[in-house]
Amino acid sequence: MMRLHTHRGWLLVGSLIVLTFFKSTSLAGQHLPRIDFKLSGQAVPVYTRADPIPGGTRLSELRVVQPVLMLDATSFGGRLQFHATANLEGWTIERGELAPGDWGEGFIDRRHPHTYVHELMLSGRDLLGRLDGPVSLSVSAGKGFAAFGSDDPMSRPPLRYPVNHHFSQILERAVGVLGVAWGPVILEGSLFNGDEPERPGQWPLWSRFGDSWAFRGTLLPLEGVELQVSRAHVHSPEHRPGQGPDQTKLNLSGRWQRDIAGLPVYAMVEYARTEEASGFFIYHSWLGEAQVQKSRHRAYYRFERTERPEESRLIDPFRTQRPHLDNSILGISRWTVHTAGYGVTVIRTRSGLNLEPFVELSRARVKAVSGLFDPVTLFGDDTIWSGSIGVRMVWRMLGHRMGRYGVAAPNTPQMDRMRM
Repeated sequence: MMRLHTHRGWLLVGSLIVLTFFKSTSLAGQHLPRIDFKLSGQAVPVYTRADPIPGGTRLSELRVVQPVLMLDATSFGGRLQFHATANLEGWTIERGELAPGDWGEGFIDRRHPHTYVHELMLSGRDLLGRLDGPVSLSVSAGKGFAAFGSDDPMSRPPLRYPVNHHFSQILERAVGVLGVAWGPVILEGSLFNGDEPERPGQWPLWSRFGDSWAFRGTLLPLEGVELQVSRAHVHSPEHRPGQGPDQTKLNLSGRWQRDIAGLPVYAMVEYARTEEASGFFIYHSWLGEAQVQKSRHRAYYRFERTERPEESRLIDPFRTQRPHLDNSILGISRWTVHTAGYGVTVIRTRSGLNLEPFVELSRARVKAVSGLFDPVTLFGDDTIWSGSIGVRMVWRMLGHRMGRYGVAAPNTPQMDRMRM
């Protein structure tokens, strides 16, 4: 309980410091640069039912998932950018979100809560000004996403996180990112600490900064088309002291977002490959998702086929041994998941508040690939159904893409202005 209050205290203190800074600088005089800023956030109350769960029974839960608050600030004509995301899942889904197939950070068949300080990044853009001609250079540093993979699932259509989340994103690290943009080409390189968080209030192990690296190249050949390739080497991600197996990662994706017959359409395809313990374990993932909108209505679908490790479970069947070691992997399973959903916006205000009731249904088929794992023994069946009914409460976050900084960040959204 003391630890929880401490985390809340740090979040409150941090928020007060930021707000005090804005207030004090706004009163300091007109000679200081103007700061444009934007506050945004979301939360999703959702009822979820899964059948079966480990042990062969059914389970239903009511939770508030993805409760986040964001602050974006820019100054010097957008050349200096600050981005912070507070994620409160440690309070609302302390035991994780019921999601068969999801895994990582000691949770299995549940999505783990993310850390309270999800992002805290400072970026300098176009650092060379006119000296670099058509080239734009940026440097970003703080706690956030490594330059690797596709967008974070929180900013994509389905509520359910894909099984490949830990194969396709590297997040909540102490990271430095160097970015270069030249016409339709964006190149990013990043150094970070390999260790994953073990609990929501944990900070990266600063002594391990720089033991892992990632590189991402992005091509924007046509309007609405985005192609990316990423490569990463992550040292001992699931053993905090650094004595666990390393991972080598590859991620390829294509993203398309245009209007068809006046209807906004989004589509994304992705391939991910992770080698662990010098290739002793190899996991593949294929994913495709799409969404179409008409006025206040939207419908979406995702197909995913991902191989994941099956690790030794504890007395709690939704938790696995941490720190994770290679000898705790019992085998590899392949999850083929179809997810479809529909939502309709019932409230849309000028202030940016959107309320969208939605329904989402998933069907997963589980197959043993190697090792001692048997899905029928664990679940009682090799087909798992799950469904969710909830309300997306989004304030000024529509269209946000999480995990890209500096030259790779999308165009700066409409900001509120503070005259300095």
